[in-house]
Amino acid sequence: MSQPPPPPNEPPKGFGAPQEPAPGTPQSPSAGDPEPSGPGAPQDTPPQGFGAPQDPPAQGFGAPQDPPAGGFGPPTPPPAAAGPGYGYPQTPPPAAPQQPYGYPQTPPPGQPGYGYPGQPQAPYGAPYGAPGQPQAPYGYGYPQPPTMPMQPQAQQTGGGRKVNSQLLIIVAAVVAVALIVGVGVLYSQNSKDDKHNTGATSGATGGKGGDDKGGDGKGGNGGEKVPANTNSTLLFQLPAPAVPKGITSVQTVGSWLTDKVYAKTGNAEINGYDPDTGAKTWTIKLPGPVCQASRHTSERNRSAIIYEPAMPTKAQPSHGCTQLAAVDLDAGAKLWTRTIKSGDQSINLDNVTISGNTVAAGSTGGGGAFDISTGKALWAPKTGDSCYDSGYGGGEKLVAVRKCGEYGSTRQLHIQTIDPKSGKVISEYKMSPGIEYASVVSTDPLVVAADVGDSAGDGSGISDFFSIDNKTGKLRAKISAPGETYAAKCDGITRIEFCKSLAVGNDKLYVPTEEHEGTGDYSRTNEIVAFDLATGKQTGQRADAGDGYSITPLRMDGTSLIAYKRPPYDKGGQIVSFDGTSFKETKLMENPATQSTRDAESSMLPDYAEILYGDGRLYMSQTYASKPTSATDKAYLTVAFGTK
Repeated sequence: MSQPPPPPNEPPKGFGAPQEPAPGTPQSPSAGDPEPSGPGAPQDTPPQGFGAPQDPPAQGFGAPQDPPAGGFGPPTPPPAAAGPGYGYPQTPPPAAPQQPYGYPQTPPPGQPGYGYPGQPQAPYGAPYGAPGQPQAPYGYGYPQPPTMPMQPQAQQTGGGRKVNSQLLIIVAAVVAVALIVGVGVLYSQNSKDDKHNTGATSGATGGKGGDDKGGDGKGGNGGEKVPANTNSTLLFQLPAPAVPKGITSVQTVGSWLTDKVYAKTGNAEINGYDPDTGAKTWTIKLPGPVCQASRHTSERNRSAIIYEPAMPTKAQPSHGCTQLAAVDLDAGAKLWTRTIKSGDQSINLDNVTISGNTVAAGSTGGGGAFDISTGKALWAPKTGDSCYDSGYGGGEKLVAVRKCGEYGSTRQLHIQTIDPKSGKVISEYKMSPGIEYASVVSTDPLVVAADVGDSAGDGSGISDFFSIDNKTGKLRAKISAPGETYAAKCDGITRIEFCKSLAVGNDKLYVPTEEHEGTGDYSRTNEIVAFDLATGKQTGQRADAGDGYSITPLRMDGTSLIAYKRPPYDKGGQIVSFDGTSFKETKLMENPATQSTRDAESSMLPDYAEILYGDGRLYMSQTYASKPTSATDKAYLTVAFGTK
């Protein structure tokens, strides 16, 4: 599970640092009435950023948190893409250890990889402490402009989370329920609640491509068919967006695939494209870049994002990830925008997900849940004790990762399956005290990943998986996954359900091994192995990548597993399917081996890129856009392949 180690941590000075509510401070007001949105509608922006030094509170949201090993904030930008794949003829270096697959060997001119000696500066969005970073850090948890102290939140009695009239948050800013008329789209199911249709468990964002149990949402053998000709052609390439003056890169997190559109975030916008031609069909303009995007979509192809209220500048590299919005992917419309507040201060949100008709967003400072169609506030996390919801996992069910314990004492994580509409706790599993962070890999069946005792040793966030019964909250099995053996990774610090290179289905967990020497000269390869979620033991099912290839699970398609094979230097990548029972491999796609297409494909590292596959089409996209290193430099946002 190798990846660059997180940068050193800063002392807690920003939002979430020690605070003390003033005696007698009044309770924050209840949710306000939504206001219409649209072009030119005002957005709620915090008058001042979080981060003023404050005295610590005894409990509740905003209480001091143990600083994470890697610091808060958005993910580190990926390293520069490696050159030709493994298996490229070369002279073996004497006694030199082989670098992990995909690790940058020689950085491109003027653009060293992450941590490479001589890196001039870390791009915008990199965590504080990245090598050579010359500007103020980005994101939650770091020093921000001074602000007024937060107001304490009132004690709540009883179980669950408070509902609409008693929300402890202020819902501010904008509501715009889009009337999708005039673009030739009318929904006949307006009275029907949205249901989920989740995307890949590999960390890609979603849309068409299956839920956690099956690719077509119906179970069985899924919907992906073997084409008459598995050789693909290049459908289109989308150029990387221009980066604003004064910053080095912007986030482009989020991609979705529906029956009608391939949607991808750009620079402070989301664009819809024809799935076959790449022709732009719509654009949703945003005031700032997207920070996080749900990898799940509803039955009516709606999803959710978190974004900044303004564009970053050299003087102010971050305005905070304070805006929560729902988007209609088929219509190309933003449905509503919300700002969650504590007192009169906007909360920086770390994660967002969807389950059923509910959008849930969270952070160490607070969170809330909203109806995906109307933006109506449904519930807020329970407060008034020493616990807080650090985030949520969505899809088939809604799962909260709740952190409990007084500051300075040993903390404990509670994994709670909750009702999406009411926030009521259905079941709860308490992890062993001292486990600081956990990631939700799947909500049904419920699988959680954690780095127990920081024993993974590779920054992957995974040393063990926990299979939990949703109904009873009891532990079914614990699966050991040492970092030196397995190659999945999760970010449980802030992005609770961000896990890559793994999949769950058939009551099994599918994980790739780390790469090792192949049979050819200087070649590398790996495998996918399966674990039984009831027993925690390997099932004996094993999928070999093949010499020179590296294999990564993408998602389930019914009872079959869909995976991507990153190729050696002289071949194109492949999409393959493995039968859930026999584990027989079936090739669904093989990409062209021409130099230009291989160069574009090899720039999309599976550890960092978003990869979506559906109906014989493959979309690979970047999560960052950087300034070009030269006038002739070609950087792509998305590369799309398709079969006939």
